[in-house]
Amino acid sequence: MSNPPRHDFYETEEKLTLSVYVRGADPEQVKVQFTDSSLEFSHGETTLSLSPLKGNIVPDSCDYTVGKVKVEIRLKKATEGRWGTLTRPADAVDEPALSQFPTSSTGAPSGSSSRPRERKNWEKVSDNILSSEKDKTSNEDPNAGGDAALNGFFQTLFKDADPDSQRAMMKSFVESGGTTLSTNWDEVKKEKVTVKPPDGSEWKKWGA
Repeated sequence: MSNPPRHDFYETEEKLTLSVYVRGADPEQVKVQFTDSSLEFSHGETTLSLSPLKGNIVPDSCDYTVGKVKVEIRLKKATEGRWGTLTRPADAVDEPALSQFPTSSTGAPSGSSSRPRERKNWEKVSDNILSSEKDKTSNEDPNAGGDAALNGFFQTLFKDADPDSQRAMMKSFVESGGTTLSTNWDEVKKEKVTVKPPDGSEWKKWGA
């Protein structure tokens, strides 16, 4: 018996395409037989037997084409899933169906791209900051004093402010790129806070 011809494959969740490299194959002599769990290829004395296949297939939905350098065989999988290999050990016939395992084909629900953009919850942002704040000592932070003292001042100001003022401070600081800090929620909530760079400076976005 001759050695099996060189072959390789690629697959999707639904199909597997097998390439059998037989140069100048005569279409009249090429025979491919499909069963639920096997594939038999032959061209003259050249044969390839794949049994049992890694997963079951749908014989009636399988086909092949004969080219100049290879025969391309297309298998329709009975259940969706990645095989990773063409065959499985003969004593592993009862292994679980591939479709029982999650695959990467599951995408986002249709129409998700058109879902309205959610507005930022400034109240939640301020609550998260307050819950994570902790004053650092000089042992924990060598910079405690200078900038750290200034940061501490703003943290205290933020912590002692009422909820509306906290939301106003967060929204104005974030939207203005750190150039504005307002405690007037009634004014800030109406529209986006514009960037106001110091006199003599010009605001530019990163990479602009």
